[in-house]
Amino acid sequence: MADIINLNEQSFDEAISTASGPVLVDFWAPWCGPCKAIAPLLEEIAGELDGKAAITKVNVDENSAIAAKFNVRAIPTLILFKGGEQVETIVGMIGKDDLKAKIEAHV
Repeated sequence: MADIINLNEQSFDEAISTASGPVLVDFWAPWCGPCKAIAPLLEEIAGELDGKAAITKVNVDENSAIAAKFNVRAIPTLILFKGGEQVETIVGMIGKDDLKAKIEAHV
């Protein structure tokens, strides 16, 4: 099963720009109920798309500069990157099948 990678202000740009496939970034916080609810779905998707896409997380409390850079105003916010470019933004909860389809469209 693929691991979900925790990104921070030091690792974010390199992880996004050097990835061979799409990278989904989950902007979250430990106190956020919907963030906790979506976490198991992201773990399942990470395992199912292992080697095709990367699933990552950014704690907005610890990395506010990244959240500000991408105008994250509500969490969870999921941003999908491909080739270092932002290609999709999802704010709030989303079903596993819908999220997986959005990622697979960029594989």
